[in-house]
Amino acid sequence: MRDPAAIPGLRVTVMGLGVHGGGLASALFFARRGAEVTVTDLRGPDALAPSLERLAGLPVRYVLGRHDTTDFESADLVIKNPAVPTGSPFLSAARDRSVPVETDVSVFLSLARSPVIAVTGTKGKSTTASAIHHGLLRVSPGARLGGNITVSPLEFLDELAPTDPVVLELSSWQLGDLAGRGLLAPRVSVLTVLLPDHLDRYPDMAAYVEDKKAVFREQEPGQRAIFNRDDPRQRDFPAETPAEPFWYSAAALPGDLRGAWLEGTEGRLRTGPDREARTVLAGTRLAGSHNLMNLLAAGLALSLYGVKAGVIARALREFPGVEHRLELFHEAGGIRYYDDSTATIPHAAAAALEALTPPVVLVAGGTDKGLDYAPFATAARRAAAIVLLAGTATDKLRPLLDADGIACEGPFDDLDRAVTRAVELARSLRAGRATGQPVSVVLSPGCASFGMFQNEFDRGRKFKESVRRLAG
Repeated sequence: MRDPAAIPGLRVTVMGLGVHGGGLASALFFARRGAEVTVTDLRGPDALAPSLERLAGLPVRYVLGRHDTTDFESADLVIKNPAVPTGSPFLSAARDRSVPVETDVSVFLSLARSPVIAVTGTKGKSTTASAIHHGLLRVSPGARLGGNITVSPLEFLDELAPTDPVVLELSSWQLGDLAGRGLLAPRVSVLTVLLPDHLDRYPDMAAYVEDKKAVFREQEPGQRAIFNRDDPRQRDFPAETPAEPFWYSAAALPGDLRGAWLEGTEGRLRTGPDREARTVLAGTRLAGSHNLMNLLAAGLALSLYGVKAGVIARALREFPGVEHRLELFHEAGGIRYYDDSTATIPHAAAAALEALTPPVVLVAGGTDKGLDYAPFATAARRAAAIVLLAGTATDKLRPLLDADGIACEGPFDDLDRAVTRAVELARSLRAGRATGQPVSVVLSPGCASFGMFQNEFDRGRKFKESVRRLAG
């Protein structure tokens, strides 16, 4: 793709404006360069108000509440939101007219010259990518973080120097849009754990995993690919990439494998057969064994990028975590409140319950993604009390909890009522405990957010607002 700055008048249709991320960034990027931009979104102006405010004053044409086929057929370029299926009839109409279909990430990769570290997985990718970025800032102040983490890389493309490293967190949908196009060849790729997810979008787990493989498939010899040795799905992945394979694991690695492992809560690393093991993780502010693994992967990626072990260990020890990921945001009356809204699958909610010291009041439930909620019901036994939010997943989850004799309250279709009840339950638990022994309340839904909320970030923000108002 040529630099759009050289082609003013380019007719660009942005499909899916949204309220954060790639749609808005793409519209801004092309409109500021003189393109003729049409923004089309199935939602109306009220839902899109924050993005429309950002675009105010720019010559952008809007088609809201619907899509028109002619906007796709007459365009020179279509930018799609990753959530839009590639089989959309509107995208098919564009392709039938030989109109290229891109995403904000593909545009970025076509134009940027910066080294890339790419991170994907089902859970842990935001924490891992953010920790890598946190470490890179110690040695490269121009390092940037973008992708699925709600910051489009187009937002900072113009500010990048060729030597500034970019960490991209990539979802399966973003990777599916990049697969086979020769655009993604990161200097270092990282896979966190792979678990069932988005099975309302994919026909099966194999198809979901196939999209994830795009993070390493087009790497080149001399580049590095990091795999999770504790995930059996990844054992054969090194055979599918020209990159050098490295592993990370909770257990010590065999002597013939290069990578990182845990010794208790410390992370150790060996990048060659004759190399002495070095410490890259020694202390963390984050809760949970799953976060130790995320930081271990980050430490390995930083080392392979060339950051010294001592710098890595200090950076990871000070890493504050990521918003909405088991985030301790409020404490009052001996009760700690955690926002874990990005726990959108059952395994993630289970990890939160494992990470927190009992007793825990769990706020959970939401929208179904075609997943099996039996693991959620099993993990829910660890909670002292459960408050359910309304949704299609809750309708599947409630009978499982009832069958196991696990008491729960709700479902509530009003967040304030749910939070009020969770606070009451936590205060009751707190009243029966000794001084200095806190109770935890955690929003860790194990489900998607649509229905009551715009997305998981909206859910987390509103939960925090409600707690601060109602918990004192």
